[in-house]
Amino acid sequence: MLNVDKVSVSIEGVRVLRKISCDIVARKTTVLIGRNGAGKTTTLRAIMGLIPRDEGSIRLDSDDLGSMPAHTRARAGIGYAPEDRRLIPELSVEENIRLPALALNLDKAEIARRLDEIYMLLPELHVMRSRPAGGVSGGQGKMVALGRALTVARKVLLLDEPFQGLAPALALEYARTLGELRRHRPELALLITESSPVLLDRVADRTLQIERGEILVPSTKDDKAHVHEV
Repeated sequence: MLNVDKVSVSIEGVRVLRKISCDIVARKTTVLIGRNGAGKTTTLRAIMGLIPRDEGSIRLDSDDLGSMPAHTRARAGIGYAPEDRRLIPELSVEENIRLPALALNLDKAEIARRLDEIYMLLPELHVMRSRPAGGVSGGQGKMVALGRALTVARKVLLLDEPFQGLAPALALEYARTLGELRRHRPELALLITESSPVLLDRVADRTLQIERGEILVPSTKDDKAHVHEV
């Protein structure tokens, strides 16, 4: 389980997160809903150690992530697909997907196994695996970023606004992939941020709403309607 406990973050002296707390549980998909600027991306960046915390703790099982360098998140089993994809344009699609595995010094057999798994879930990546990442569309880049995150996501997968900017057909395909991922990798804890929950209704087990840096109301599918009225 990933536990975020009373985490506060400031950027250039402005408080962006205000003592947020939540548990991201194995075998569940948690969706963090909020307007632009509410603190969704900052929450994920804080979890990944990409931005300093003013206070609070972040733990994965028994490990205190706050005391560990950012790059150790991947070794701990956390995969992260940022909103802006962060692909290396000169490398091929497959080389981008393989990068985290190479950084972890995984052996060739394990890298091949993980690639096979990713291509099974995202067959379109196999089709364009030799293309330069700089030549894919924005929506395709989101898929590549998902594949790269899955290379190291053994425990937790963080997806930052994966549907933003996607054409309707690609958004539906992405949602289908998330459903397949849940069936194929049921042990994963998923945290997905979005501005609108519509496309995630079928995959969300729990919904959190963030507003002005505060998480307001936790919800399960049974009381999700109440969250949407907040």
